[in-house]
Amino acid sequence: MNVVIFGRGFGKPRQISLSGRIFAGICGLCAVVLMAFSFVGGQWYAAANGSGVSLHEVANISDELDWQREAIANTRQQSEDTLDALAIRIGQMNARVIRLDALGRRLTDMADLDDGEFNFDANPAIGGPEEPYANGSAIPVPELVTAMEGLDSQLNSREAQLGVLESVLMNQQLSERVYPQGRPVKSGWMSSYFGKRTDPFTGKPANHRGVDFAGKSGAEVIAVADGVVTWSASRYGYGEMIEINHGNGYATRYAHNSENLVAVGEEVRKGQTVALMGNTGRATGPNLHFEVLQDGHRVNPVKFIRQSAD
Repeated sequence: MNVVIFGRGFGKPRQISLSGRIFAGICGLCAVVLMAFSFVGGQWYAAANGSGVSLHEVANISDELDWQREAIANTRQQSEDTLDALAIRIGQMNARVIRLDALGRRLTDMADLDDGEFNFDANPAIGGPEEPYANGSAIPVPELVTAMEGLDSQLNSREAQLGVLESVLMNQQLSERVYPQGRPVKSGWMSSYFGKRTDPFTGKPANHRGVDFAGKSGAEVIAVADGVVTWSASRYGYGEMIEINHGNGYATRYAHNSENLVAVGEEVRKGQTVALMGNTGRATGPNLHFEVLQDGHRVNPVKFIRQSAD
């Protein structure tokens, strides 16, 4: 194959003879170069105008994706913080429920209720027909927080009510403990009543401001209510005497003792042995002279003796 080349620099046309193999090689090289230019041009065109999206729009989409990723991360962090806060609130409410259960058990014991009537160690029995719940519905977090705040308010109210009830029961029990009730001796019999009687020493009418219990020397004399000892010594006419102040205007006296077992300022409990029966002072034999004072005035002890706690 002959190729003629024309040009000003050559002076006259030149003729190049190409064999078939060389010509095929040149054609192949030209085809490769053409394909390369076509590929590069197609890539450039696609990058600039491919699918109708410009490079500026691609940059904007990339920025939007970065913003969305950051928003998702912030939302996830907020959700975790909310769950942590809910967990802390639930823990606090659970602790309060435990305290209320303990208070309920105490009140059950204080009120002397039957076992099982209020069992704070078991879940309360519940019942009722089930109503279908809407499919796919869930309680949003704000509504859950609102519900927990309402429950917290109810717990506050119940706690205050149980506290008042505990205070009432404690005051009631305290009143029962400090109110004089029952016999002041463990053994013996009532030998003289409150009021007018014949004086055993003079034989003349006289007022007896207490009651007497006859018994054996050394028999136990017991306190009829909680209180504080305000006298523990000998007193004219009474012999060895103990006086106990019970509060609320009440006081009791235990006289003619052979021995006082408690001292002034000592706290005593109902049923505690405070003295031993004797015949000290103005007595004809072993006995206990028992008086009840209300607001400083001696009153008939019989009604208090008959109001036994049994």
